[in-house]
Amino acid sequence: MSYSTEMIRNIAVVGHGGTGKTSFVEQLLYIDGLIDSPAAVETGKTVSDYSEEEIQHGISIHTSIAHIFWQDYKINLLDTPGAADFVGEVVASFRAAESALITVGAKSGVEIETIKLWRRLEQRRMPRMVFINKMDKDGADFRATLEDLQSRFDTTFIPVTIPMGQADSYEGVINLINMQAYAIPSDGKSEKPMPIPDSYKEIVEEFHRNLVEYAAEGDDQLLQKYLETEDLTIEEVKLGLTEGLRTNRLVPVLCGSAIQGSGFEPFLDFLSIAAPSPTGIDERALDDDENEYPIKIDPSAPLSCLNFKTIIDQFSGKLSYVKVVTGVLKPDMEIYNYREHKKERVSKIFIAQGKSLEEVDALSAGDIGVLAKIESAHTNDAFCDPAKVIHFVPLQLPQPTYTAALTAENKGDMDKLSQLLHRAAEEDKTFTIEFNPETKETVIKGMGELHFNIIFERALKKNKIAYTTATPKVAYRETITKQAAAEYSHKKQTGGHGQFARVVLEIAPLPRGEQFSFVNAIHGGSISKGYLPGVEKGIIEGMESGILAGYPVVDIEAKVVDGKEHPVDSSEMAFKIAARGALREAMQKAGSILLEPIMDLRVFIDEQYLGDVLSDLSSKRGRVQGQESLGGNIVEVDAKVPQAELLRYSVDLRSITSGTGAFELSFSHYDHLTGRQADEVMAAGNTTQD
Repeated sequence: MSYSTEMIRNIAVVGHGGTGKTSFVEQLLYIDGLIDSPAAVETGKTVSDYSEEEIQHGISIHTSIAHIFWQDYKINLLDTPGAADFVGEVVASFRAAESALITVGAKSGVEIETIKLWRRLEQRRMPRMVFINKMDKDGADFRATLEDLQSRFDTTFIPVTIPMGQADSYEGVINLINMQAYAIPSDGKSEKPMPIPDSYKEIVEEFHRNLVEYAAEGDDQLLQKYLETEDLTIEEVKLGLTEGLRTNRLVPVLCGSAIQGSGFEPFLDFLSIAAPSPTGIDERALDDDENEYPIKIDPSAPLSCLNFKTIIDQFSGKLSYVKVVTGVLKPDMEIYNYREHKKERVSKIFIAQGKSLEEVDALSAGDIGVLAKIESAHTNDAFCDPAKVIHFVPLQLPQPTYTAALTAENKGDMDKLSQLLHRAAEEDKTFTIEFNPETKETVIKGMGELHFNIIFERALKKNKIAYTTATPKVAYRETITKQAAAEYSHKKQTGGHGQFARVVLEIAPLPRGEQFSFVNAIHGGSISKGYLPGVEKGIIEGMESGILAGYPVVDIEAKVVDGKEHPVDSSEMAFKIAARGALREAMQKAGSILLEPIMDLRVFIDEQYLGDVLSDLSSKRGRVQGQESLGGNIVEVDAKVPQAELLRYSVDLRSITSGTGAFELSFSHYDHLTGRQADEVMAAGNTTQD
């Protein structure tokens, strides 16, 4: 059946690895009667972790989508990976959801991925809730975890449920809204409300008072009433929490044990009431001039969908996971793919329960579903009504930070290997593969070594191709520092017509980034106009390989000032060869230097590692541009660093920060390379040329 927009809730379940996200979703499915029993992650039989790689490694690798039905609501759950290497899956889930549930371990508290995810949620201004999980485990401490959250993040955390006991003494939870207790269910499924035990009434009064006070702050009218009466009704508390969550004024905190099915009844009641529905939420669209504008999720408007995830299944073919933004999606509709400028016919529509697909007769705006065999579809595509073309701002996925040069051990396998990995890149937009014509290498980029390993396992499970990876080469450049002039004559007699051309050339440096300028300064017709294109081509070809280490030459003005031709033996080819020789001769006198690529580096670290990171950047010839506190003891360091020093920075930073750091890279400019590093590059370049 199709659910109306206001009765849909889309929740991204996120958190550090090992905080129980998959077990949490599994328990929700069990409570709703959609599975016979909740499976442990270790068994490899959970609804969410179903791929061969996830079962083998015992971790979530892909965002898995499931759904439950609670009190007339349809709740779509996006179970996301916790490992940093698969953050692209998490970011895509944020685009499909209206709110997030962050799972936090009651013993481990706030961990690094929690901090990173929080920063991304802040950037999106996305409403979020926290579930403190594993209250029954040794070392569980509700108050310590709550204090950890409050010290790390600059926001108001409001407990909605609190535990009855913890660790070995854990008995269940207390709902501070309806003031009822819920014991651990004997069957792991049915939590029944009961009176609050006398031993907890004092602490309940303390937390309930705080709940009512902060709920009042979620709405101006409620705040006025609270200041007058110091009390709110249950419905008013719900309203205040709902508004406070929607506007990010507060973060509700719930607790329990996913393994024991404890804390779920209060959680589901709160979720269906307080979590934002898609109604009235703005999606971001682009007009014909690529200007951004808001578009509300609205079932009455013409159809539009965003394809936020693509899977290529060996049995079902290409599966496109879509969020319906406007209108109602139905089978047999004709849709328009904006990127391809192509119409497609929708055959069947599905909703996902892990790997299982359930056919439905419609999806309303705000809902999430799956389209099969839309062959033109790619992640980030917009599908819409052909009569009302809409396309969306693409997913802002994290840029790959881990690179390697790839080679098949058997050269004949390279094309097949490349084809398989290009297919993997179509599914995973945080993985890329491309051939670098400058370094003559196939370069793969991703989020880390684990990311690479999983990609190769999946791509090559039916194709045993031996391969090696290595540190990729850096694309250096060469340029000149002063003006110089040279002439070069090309003469060749081969019987019949010979070859003759003479070119006099002056070269001068250009400002960095201007690449190349060709100037015709011939006077008196010493070189006919018909041969000048050959001169320019010869210079451009000569710039493909410099005199120091064979790297491309940039930022140079080449001025042809004189020359000589022969009425019979001259040709465009001869002038091209002469121009190339003149350029090489001139560069010998023009103070040639090496240039290296400099990157803009943004590092996000815990404050305790700041000194070590700054010291490491200094050792890498980095120039720190500034640093900024982001709250929660997180510091952003901005620096410009040579690319050659950052080829394994993901490994270095992980080592320095015990796996807690993160960084972003983008190209800045080319700069002069001198000293020992320049000598090493020239020695390696000359060896290669020899």
